[in-house]
Amino acid sequence: MSGRPARKPLLPGGDCFKKSTPASGRGAGTQRPPPPPSVPVACPGAEYGTLMAMDGYRGFLGLLVSALLVGFLSVIFTLVWVLHYREGLGWDGTALEFNWHPVLVVTGFVFIQGIAIIVYRLPWTWKCSKFLMKSIHAGLNTVAAVLAIISLVAVFDFHNARNIPNMYSLHSWIGLIAVILYMLQLLLGFFIFLLPWAPLSLRALVMPIHVYSGLLIFGTVIATALTGVTEKLIFALKDPAYHSFPPEGVFTNTLGLLILLFGSLIFWIVTRPQWKRPNEPNSILLQPKGGTTEGLEGSMAINVGNVDKSDSELNNEGSARKRNFTLDEAGQRSTM
Repeated sequence: MSGRPARKPLLPGGDCFKKSTPASGRGAGTQRPPPPPSVPVACPGAEYGTLMAMDGYRGFLGLLVSALLVGFLSVIFTLVWVLHYREGLGWDGTALEFNWHPVLVVTGFVFIQGIAIIVYRLPWTWKCSKFLMKSIHAGLNTVAAVLAIISLVAVFDFHNARNIPNMYSLHSWIGLIAVILYMLQLLLGFFIFLLPWAPLSLRALVMPIHVYSGLLIFGTVIATALTGVTEKLIFALKDPAYHSFPPEGVFTNTLGLLILLFGSLIFWIVTRPQWKRPNEPNSILLQPKGGTTEGLEGSMAINVGNVDKSDSELNNEGSARKRNFTLDEAGQRSTM
């Protein structure tokens, strides 16, 4: 052995966390005990990495799997209903064309829209860019909107072919209102949040309204689906009648319960603050004047995309060196 003091190992994480050593004074050249866990200096982005560990991850995973399972079962039950009890699907102005209406509504307007609502809550997507997640969110909602429009075409076409009046029931009123609000929500979200045209202050002002209206529309869609299922059973089941508990009535009532349970799981997942996507590093926290950062989406973090990458790295390195210098100075004072 050469007699030189052994080099101290780095803390886990490489250069992200470093122990400070005294450059001079008492204790120089000797190993110092490591600083307390609350003092390590994090490299740029390490704080965001610590947020990857979601609070109550197992509970979230259990609810997510349950929601996906219940939503998938809702789609399967709808297909079984129209294929087994309602004679199948078609596009010829008959009842077979009408059967596309519940299939497309449950698949797109209920199941896909529910997935689009909670896509920001998936912790394994938190490392993805916010723009990518916005694009996925908008894409899923666009698919749901297209399926909802096709479902409306199917039911109007069926009614017109059979000379059945349109828009006279509560189900049709709520459903049309939900579709109109959903299209407005989609267009406003596309132009304000996805495209880089809207000022950041406008985005911060609209964000709480966007979140609230999205949940309101989703709840309206659930109510529309339940009233539609009941209305269809009342009209279709004559012999045996709906009130005599026929197999189709019991099966379709079960479908309604699955839709209600799916909506409840989505609402619970999206309203838990501990499962909210953390703010990205190098982001600006915006909120309306007089607002608070509390709540579901009361504030919004907008990633700074117009900052040059090299300048950002230099600033981060400079900040890290300044923090390291402060820590070294504090360590030297503590040994004196």
